[in-house]
Amino acid sequence: MKQEFQIMSPNELIVIHRNLKPVIRNRLKEFQQVKTKDYFYELAYCLLTPQSKAEHAEKAIAVLRKNNFERRDINTELLLHQKEFYIRFHKTKAKHLVEMKRQFPNILEQCTNGNTSRELREWLVKNVKGLGWKEASHFLRNIGHRNLAILDRHILKNLVRVGVLKEVPKTLNAKLYLEIEQKFLRFSDEAGISMDELDLTFWSSETGKVLK
Repeated sequence: MKQEFQIMSPNELIVIHRNLKPVIRNRLKEFQQVKTKDYFYELAYCLLTPQSKAEHAEKAIAVLRKNNFERRDINTELLLHQKEFYIRFHKTKAKHLVEMKRQFPNILEQCTNGNTSRELREWLVKNVKGLGWKEASHFLRNIGHRNLAILDRHILKNLVRVGVLKEVPKTLNAKLYLEIEQKFLRFSDEAGISMDELDLTFWSSETGKVLK
């Protein structure tokens, strides 16, 4: 059955963006200032977010940092299973984190060798277990890359609301993901608002927060 969403007019979107613009631009500036030494936990965060709340993923990362996961061999599965937060599929994600840690020197090299954002995203999707197009885009946005769509359910829903999509797709393969990204880019050009700012505007209109 086709989902019905409340339509959002271009004027409504512009007003929401205008009110949030200082906060959104400050957040994007923070992403651009992330240092390479922090890439490890930014990537770990994006491996934890699928089907889990962003706030819970942040709490899990705080626990991993406290236990120095980047440099110590610890029971990652146990650390992700806490009362204070809920990480769905924590056993699988724990394995992905351990594998990511093993290959992180190579990942860091790829992130700093001059690849374009899209080249780097494709490499990450192909080489990092648990990292799909959405998660790879999320990670790259969080370390300062621009114009990569993070097509989670909030963004897809809002793309329907503004008329970019007719409905939220049931699944997203690589071809469809990139097609929707191009539609999102065209819409952002027409609206005169960058895709990165629109992403955070949509997120805030859904959640009331400008998260990472």
